Amino acid sequence: MADKREKFGGRLAVILAMAGSAIGLGNIWRFPYMVGEHGGAAFVIVYVIATLLISLPVFLAEVMIGRRSHTNARDAFARLSRHHPFWKGVGFLTILIPTLIASYYSVIGGWSVEYLIKSFGFAFVRTPPEEVSGLFGAFVSSTWMPLVMHLVFLAASVGVVAGGVKSGIEKFSKVSLPVLFLLILFILVYSVTLPGAGAGVRYLLHPDWSQLTPRTFAYAMGQSFFSLSLGMGAIITYGSYVNKKENILATSAGTALSDLLFAILAGFAIMPAVFAAGVEPGAGPGLIFQSVPYVFSKMGADLPLLSGIVSAVFFLAIIVAAMTSLISLVEVGVSFLMERSGISRGKACLVLFGICGTLGTLCSLSFGPLSGVTVAGMTIFDLLDWICSNVLLLVMALLAVVFVGWILPRSVVRDEFTSREMYAFNDRIFPLVWFLIKWVAPVAVVIIFFTNFIL
Repeated sequence: MADKREKFGGRLAVILAMAGSAIGLGNIWRFPYMVGEHGGAAFVIVYVIATLLISLPVFLAEVMIGRRSHTNARDAFARLSRHHPFWKGVGFLTILIPTLIASYYSVIGGWSVEYLIKSFGFAFVRTPPEEVSGLFGAFVSSTWMPLVMHLVFLAASVGVVAGGVKSGIEKFSKVSLPVLFLLILFILVYSVTLPGAGAGVRYLLHPDWSQLTPRTFAYAMGQSFFSLSLGMGAIITYGSYVNKKENILATSAGTALSDLLFAILAGFAIMPAVFAAGVEPGAGPGLIFQSVPYVFSKMGADLPLLSGIVSAVFFLAIIVAAMTSLISLVEVGVSFLMERSGISRGKACLVLFGICGTLGTLCSLSFGPLSGVTVAGMTIFDLLDWICSNVLLLVMALLAVVFVGWILPRSVVRDEFTSREMYAFNDRIFPLVWFLIKWVAPVAVVIIFFTNFIL
């Protein structure tokens, strides 16, 4: 099985695929409103530090687990722990988590498809600014169209996975990531040239340290984890496709830096426009689907054609970003089914489409016909999001760094990190990386976990 396992074509392919997994809704949808809610530039600075000192070591740990085991995420822990019962059980989380996330993530992707269609029809330009935010509530609370968009988006993503690692995921990433960066740069140029956009630029460049609280640090670390796809099994799975001779420090650092760059570009693409339109920067999760369309509506009064074009480009960027991430989540389950059940990639994709499609349907209906079905006051959608983001991701990330830092022999970790001593620089900095993985990252994850519940 090991010698037949697919691999990425080279370093660029690895970085693009992993960056595709990392760069998603977390950057365009979540990062801007987190910045808006937690003090602008101060949050950005903490976010960058958290990514480099905490999230990157966790990322490296997950890549090492995947490449060393050379198998699917569920069996990786079992194989490296010599089938220890506890770690065999841990492996099931790596299948459960991405499947749950993919289910409601594809619902949000479906919203993006609907908003792209609205953009093509100049719906935001034709709707008065004070009414445009109501379009979102009317859409998500309906029954059939959100379901159709959810399934269309999910089918498109699963279709890429069905093509395989090289012919599907790698080829899609090589095209989509450069396109995504071009799209966000186009939006950024438009955004910063709007009248009044300077206030948004200053907001992102001048930190207000008085806004920093313990929760700000926890949220910055949590956002970094979410953005880099940590604790989802995706990086372990992608790591298993990395060649043994590849420098995983270079690929991991390249992925983290690409993710940071895109998040910051997204901030500069969205916040100046938000300030130009007089929208509250801390508008929360509705920033993308309610506040940003308000911007397009308001600007459309003077430049309707340009506003409509930028709106379409914006939501196209969201779709591409969401697809690259969803593809990595689906691949986790597909890889597991292929290796454990012996079924073809096509059949495994159909199984994942059925599971995620069904769970996603329940999530979508929770905004409409099933809105009255709640657990602890949360709808089905909110419950899955809360459990995954605040509990399961952090638990899985903690288990990954504990496994690499405390269970695997130091010699094995060093051998993997240096690619069997092929890279001298990796060997020189290994003591620092080992310290971060063994001590700093686990403590940081525990702090995030308890901060979410206590503060």
